[in-house]
Amino acid sequence: MRDIAIIGTPVDLGAGRRGVDLGPGAIRYAGLKERLEALGHRVRDLGNIVVPQAEQFEPPTPHERLRYLDAIVQVNLDLAHQVATAVAEGMFPLILGGDHSLSIGSISGVARGRRIGVIWVDAHGDFNTPDTTPSGNIHGMSVAALTGRGHARLAGLLGDGPVLRDSDVVLIGIRDLDTAEREALRHSGIQVFTMHDIDRRGLAAVMDEALMRVGMGTAGVHVSLDLDALDPADAPGVGTPVLGGISYREAHLAMEMVAQSGKLLGMDLVEVNPILDSHNVTAELAVEFALSALGKRIF
Repeated sequence: MRDIAIIGTPVDLGAGRRGVDLGPGAIRYAGLKERLEALGHRVRDLGNIVVPQAEQFEPPTPHERLRYLDAIVQVNLDLAHQVATAVAEGMFPLILGGDHSLSIGSISGVARGRRIGVIWVDAHGDFNTPDTTPSGNIHGMSVAALTGRGHARLAGLLGDGPVLRDSDVVLIGIRDLDTAEREALRHSGIQVFTMHDIDRRGLAAVMDEALMRVGMGTAGVHVSLDLDALDPADAPGVGTPVLGGISYREAHLAMEMVAQSGKLLGMDLVEVNPILDSHNVTAELAVEFALSALGKRIF
């Protein structure tokens, strides 16, 4: 049984399409708190981080390299401090997004004062920097920032240097990389498991290796789950769907293995876009995967 703190972060400023700001509400509507409590956990919903609307700003220029930088930095600072406070109080932070730029803050908060591992489940590498980004969308820069790359205000959010070591990050489910991003990942120390690796080796073998790698020498593991890691046939409500993703059952297996490891420190559920969804099915999946990561078992 855990003391869980739910923290909503309704940010869509880091993404190229609107709508993920509604993700925290959709996930709550799918019964997250009640279903976690039914598992025996104690749950406090701390509400949402305050996030400004895009309409409050001048539209970015077509060639903007860091769209909405100031606002995203502030959102992530607020989130990092709230997560760090929850962790200091002995709570498990469960962060609801919102686009994947929020993980700069959530993981900075979980990692404050300690070394952690991260399993990043995503169709995309999120390893762009202002020099390589084709879009200027900061949700595509989060892994780079957390490992000390890119704009100083993102890469040094809390002023403590890189949050993560390359060796403590594993990307899983990758199938859509920009050209320069691919080269940068190849020259990094980050382990990347693409869909090719999952198809050849099986998800269980990939997760075994991932958990061993990020669990070695760390205080534990944070899981950042982008719902676009799943195949769009299963999870249609995402802003950047890519065909050929992991299946519903594979995602459950991955989260069940995380739970069995006993190493889980925190979790993000991101990129749920209810506007693009069908009957809230993608938010329902987010809840189911959180339940699996937090101990729900078939038998």
